[in-house]
Amino acid sequence: MIFSQYYLDCLSQASYLIADERTGRAVVVDPRRDVDEYLADATARGLTVVGVINTHFHADFLAGHLELADRTGAWIGYGWRAETEYPIRKLADGERIELGDVTLQILETPGHTPESISILVHEQPDDAIPYGVLTGDALFIGDVGRPDLLASTGVTAEELGAMLYDSVHHKLMALPDETLVFPAHGAGSACGKNLSAEKRSTIGRQRLTNYACRPMDKDTFVRIVTAGQPTAPAYFGHDAALNRQDHPLLDRTNATRPLCPEGFKEARTAGAVVLDTRRPEDFGAGHIRGAINVPVDGRFAEQAGTVLIPDSTLVIIAPQDREDEVITRLARIGFDRIAGYLRNPGNALPALADEVTPAGRLTVDRLRSALAGEQPPTVLDVRTCGEREAGFIDGSLHIALAELPARLDEIPTDRPLVAHCASGHRSSIAASFLRHHGHTDISDLIGGYAAWHTLTRRAQG
Repeated sequence: MIFSQYYLDCLSQASYLIADERTGRAVVVDPRRDVDEYLADATARGLTVVGVINTHFHADFLAGHLELADRTGAWIGYGWRAETEYPIRKLADGERIELGDVTLQILETPGHTPESISILVHEQPDDAIPYGVLTGDALFIGDVGRPDLLASTGVTAEELGAMLYDSVHHKLMALPDETLVFPAHGAGSACGKNLSAEKRSTIGRQRLTNYACRPMDKDTFVRIVTAGQPTAPAYFGHDAALNRQDHPLLDRTNATRPLCPEGFKEARTAGAVVLDTRRPEDFGAGHIRGAINVPVDGRFAEQAGTVLIPDSTLVIIAPQDREDEVITRLARIGFDRIAGYLRNPGNALPALADEVTPAGRLTVDRLRSALAGEQPPTVLDVRTCGEREAGFIDGSLHIALAELPARLDEIPTDRPLVAHCASGHRSSIAASFLRHHGHTDISDLIGGYAAWHTLTRRAQG
C-alpha cells in the first residue's frame, strides 16, 4: 500500500493519497484546490488516480475534486446524502472500493454535516484490523467536528449533534483500538474547539484521551460539543455552497498579471479592493489609503476570508516575489477575482505617493498615557474568548476578529480607537478593516496584549 498525508499548516488541513502499488490505482481524499502535488507524486510512482472522495462538503476551503477529475478523468465520490451540480458517485454505508489488495470501506458518519462519511483503509481485503480510518471532520485528534456550521443549512445543531453522537460512539469507537486515525484537520482549525497538533492517533488513544469519546449519554454529548465553539470565519458558508456547485476550475493566468502604478490605479478606480499582505510594520510605515492588511505569514487564507467579501475584485500588494503564494492561498478558499498585483512594492509605492498614508501604531507606554488622559480611547480587543479569559485590558471592548464584520455597528465613533490582539498581527488586520469601512482615528497596539501584560507586571514590581 502507498499511503501519503499532505498537510497545509495555514489551513490546518489534511488530504490523502491511497494506492495499491501492484495495480497502480489510487484515490485522493479531501484534496485542496491546487492539485499539482498529488499528480506529481502519482506520476513519480506510476499511479493512476481513479477516484476523488470528499468526506463532506467542506466549509473552510474549496476542495480540488473538480480540478483532479478534469485532469485525470477520475470519478468524484461523496456520501449518499450529498446533492451536487456535477456528476458524483454516491457512496453507501459499507460499500467497498477495491484498488487491488488495498481496499477502502465507506462508513456513514453524519453529524458535522448530514452527508459526512469516514473511510476505512485495509491493506488486505480480509484484514481483521483496518490499517486506519480517515475520519474527515467527524473525529479529530482531541475533539470531534462541530455540528453548528452553515454547511448544514436546514438541520439544527442539536439534530446534527445527535447524529454525531451515534457516528462517534457507535461506529468509530466500535473500531479496534489499533486502528490509526487520520482526520481532515488539526490544531488551529475553526472546525472544532480542542484539536490537537498531532497528525495521527489511534482509536484506542482517542477512546482514552478525547473528551467527546468518553462514555456519556447522548444529551450530555450534544451539550458539550455544541458549547464554546469559536465563531466561524465569514467565508465558510460561501465555500460550503461552492463545493456543491459546478464552479470554474482554478486558473491563475490573469491573477498572476503584474500591474504598473497606472494599471493599479485603474483597477482601484474600477472598484477593486486593495489587499496588502506585507508585515504590519511595513504596512504601518506606508500603505495605499483604504487597503486591508492581512499579512501573508500565518493563517493568511482564513483571516483574509474573515474580512474580505468573497465576490470582491482584489488587487494584491505582496512581499517581493511572494505574489504567486498569495494568489494560490486565496484560491484555496475560492477567492479568484484578482485583477493583478503590484510588483516590487518598495519601488512602486513611491510612484503612488499621493495615495500612500501611514497607519497609526501605539506602544504600550503611549496607550497607557492615552488611557490616563482627558479623552481616553476605546480599546478594542479582537482576540478569541479563550484568550480573553486569561486576562484583558480593563474597560476594553471585546469583539473577536471573526465577529468584526457582522458587528461593525457596535464600534464607537465618538472617540479614538486602539485595536489589540495577542501580539500585533490580528490587530493590524482589524485596524485596517475598520479604516476601510470609514473609521479614521484608529491605531493598533504594537506587541499586543503580551506587551501590555509584560509592562503591567513590571509596573507592579
